[in-house]
Amino acid sequence: MNNFTKEQLEDIEKKIIFNLKQVYDPEIPVNIYDLGLVYKIEFEEKEPYLHAIVTMTLTSPACPVAESLLEQVKYVTLAVDLVDEAFVHLVFDPPWDKNMISEEGRDYLMMNGTLI
Repeated sequence: MNNFTKEQLEDIEKKIIFNLKQVYDPEIPVNIYDLGLVYKIEFEEKEPYLHAIVTMTLTSPACPVAESLLEQVKYVTLAVDLVDEAFVHLVFDPPWDKNMISEEGRDYLMMNGTLI
């Protein structure tokens, strides 16, 4: 029986975020986390398993690589120790806009002269 502490779940979340930062939108050279595509990461304990639920969006509802991007998110989330199952919840409300990009992501885009 696993009863994860708040600290354990925070550590798992940090590892998931680290992995999500390895996934890139193919149209914009910034990882999906710093692009602001990930809205939240939640956990649900179903004895003895830990499920991670990643709520995210896409830069456009018509994104041509949506399916592969969602699969990558699930894959990198499952790669974290102690995560037994991963679910990706795709939402379009609120819609993504460039103001959701993190400061780190904006700095990267400015350094590389990328305009969005």
